[in-house]
Amino acid sequence: MDESAALDVTAARAVETGDRDRLLWTDADRDWASRAAAEVVGEGAGEDAFLARRARLVLERIGPRQPAVTRAVRALRWRGWVGAAVVLSAFVLGLIVDRIGGGTSINLLAPPVFALLVWNFVVYITLLVRLVAFRGSPGPVRSLLIRLAAVRTPFSRRRGDDAAEARRSILAALPSDWARVAAPLYGARAARVLHIAAAMTALGVIAGLYLRGLAFEYRATWESTFLGAEQVRALLATTLAPGSWLTGIPVPDTASVAAIQQPASENAATWMHLLAGTVVTLVILPRVALAAVAWMTERRRAARVSLPLSEPYYQRLVSSYVGGPGRVRVVPYSYTASAQARAGLDAILSRAYPGAAVTVQAPVAWGDDRALATLTGSDAKEDVVPLFTLAATPEREAHGAFLDAIAALHTTGNPLIAMVDESGIRLRWHDDEQKIAGRRAAWRDLLDEHRATALFVDLSAPDLAKAESALVGASAGRPDGPPRSAR
Repeated sequence: MDESAALDVTAARAVETGDRDRLLWTDADRDWASRAAAEVVGEGAGEDAFLARRARLVLERIGPRQPAVTRAVRALRWRGWVGAAVVLSAFVLGLIVDRIGGGTSINLLAPPVFALLVWNFVVYITLLVRLVAFRGSPGPVRSLLIRLAAVRTPFSRRRGDDAAEARRSILAALPSDWARVAAPLYGARAARVLHIAAAMTALGVIAGLYLRGLAFEYRATWESTFLGAEQVRALLATTLAPGSWLTGIPVPDTASVAAIQQPASENAATWMHLLAGTVVTLVILPRVALAAVAWMTERRRAARVSLPLSEPYYQRLVSSYVGGPGRVRVVPYSYTASAQARAGLDAILSRAYPGAAVTVQAPVAWGDDRALATLTGSDAKEDVVPLFTLAATPEREAHGAFLDAIAALHTTGNPLIAMVDESGIRLRWHDDEQKIAGRRAAWRDLLDEHRATALFVDLSAPDLAKAESALVGASAGRPDGPPRSAR
């Protein structure tokens, strides 16, 4: 999607993932945003259109409630005036250089414009090395420009209540999230600005040289401890060859060079033309070309910003609302959850699978082969979640056979997640963490054998944010998600 939409989507993600306890942005808000976006974009809309529209709705609704979020999003947009100011400052810097040599005398072996040439050659070599080494991270100057022009962490003056902490979490996450997404685009944009600034610095030097040359007479000379006229002429012929090629002015011969050795000198007009032509050839033209390449890269990246759509947050939104409401079926095995545990289960599933059709099937009795044989799948794709109790001892013959039957029903392609309720065993062994850890290890071994991810949770008093994160991360199979077992 384009740059503006990508920033909105990233901001909406920061709002919804940063507010873990739903203090600023409730479940009802989330459901409304998804339903409204799906209605606006219509059936058959692409993922990008749905996510972009939903993000705009999120920001439009939360903006009046939390103006700091709106300000943070606005602060992350690239400020074009910063680039213009850098370019203008670079030209002025080149223009106000009041000496090319000492006073109005130009030492042909050490004119300050040579420092400009050397610096640019160092930059060219660095760019080439970075290109060959495939290093995508920007250098320090480019990084500084990006921080000045766009990505900055908002300042928060004080800590407050839970809502204030949620807002702080959102504002802290947003710049880093956007920096990762926009790094390729902002890197190209900063490169364009810096290449233009370098060209303008060189142009300013040349402009200042000729403007001062109208009022003062520059004299060209040279002196050296080790070099004679022949060597100096050869060095100048090589160094000023680009300027000679551009202007058509030949580099003076050896006799002419010998005639202006210190303390002798001559009018520097010819040498100024050669120096200016060399700067144009070796600095201005290459920098303009590099700026043009960076500009084309910037335009391409600005039109197609890549978001990490493989992350659970995006996958859940897209699968639930673009591809139609998802389906989740929970099948308990030899376990009937208490009313309190059932309420915890419902709360976790509603957060982890918003908008999905969730059903909790009647428990399958221990060793009931007939019930296993009658388990049937759905015509639509659905996530099937087996539910166990940690109070039970895992049996490979019984629980293993049940897991094999469940795996055949699990048709979404997501990893199979088995939820293991700890509420019962904690009533019995509430102060014996060693026994609870041992029982978890036994269940983990069994579930690993059947390629299932274990999610251990106390359904009577679940940490909803933690359970949601573990469940969504495991279901998406994200590389940085929870391990094979999560709690």
